[in-house]
Amino acid sequence: DELRAAAIELGVDVHFLAEGDDLVALAREADADVLGMAGGDGSLGAVAGVAIERDLPFVCIPFGTRNHFARDLGLDRDDPIGALAAFAGVERRVDVGYVGDRMFLNNVSLGLYARLVHRREHHRRRRDALARLRALALTVKDRRRRQRFTIDGERVRARLVLVANNDYSLDLLSLGERERLDEGLLHLYVPHGFRRITWDERSCSELEIGSPLLRIRTAIDGEPADLDSPLQFRCEPGALRVLVPRAPE
Repeated sequence: DELRAAAIELGVDVHFLAEGDDLVALAREADADVLGMAGGDGSLGAVAGVAIERDLPFVCIPFGTRNHFARDLGLDRDDPIGALAAFAGVERRVDVGYVGDRMFLNNVSLGLYARLVHRREHHRRRRDALARLRALALTVKDRRRRQRFTIDGERVRARLVLVANNDYSLDLLSLGERERLDEGLLHLYVPHGFRRITWDERSCSELEIGSPLLRIRTAIDGEPADLDSPLQFRCEPGALRVLVPRAPE
């Protein structure tokens, strides 16, 4: 594989993940001065969390489906080999968010998108080749369904709730980019309306979201997770040391 060969040529120790490998355990046990991960946002977040624990710099190699974190770092999502230059790059401090003890790089969603992610995972585990399509079809059927939440004690009925690490630009129901990763704030987004979408938005450093249910279905950086209610969110400014390629002279 070209990426693996390029990393080894730079003197980077590479562990190619096998089925059943514990990614977090491997990162914790690695004899390393820098931790890097080639993968999607969920895998990147798992290793970045260990980098924070160990106070080590982290290198992001975009190698997944969406790679939102890589995009917002300013990396070319279509050039994972180019991202290897970060191992000899410069350090930036960026914020991370936490929901309970779970760290996230991008966002946590509740409601419609979380149901899509959980359904997609359910079909994937059944080895359904059309997993994403089936999950999307089921979610479209209940797109008008609103769930009950309490947000810092305020009762809310919403199809979707999004808690983001730093501010996103929003276009209807799609997430745009983040201009900053060091703002030091969480941003809460709740859409209203159906034909014409408007967003309620606010920023904060901490947030609590509850539900009538004992467990809340979430998607953390696009990965499914069921968490105990209420959810406690917080921002940790500058907690992650990220290495990025040097700017061209």
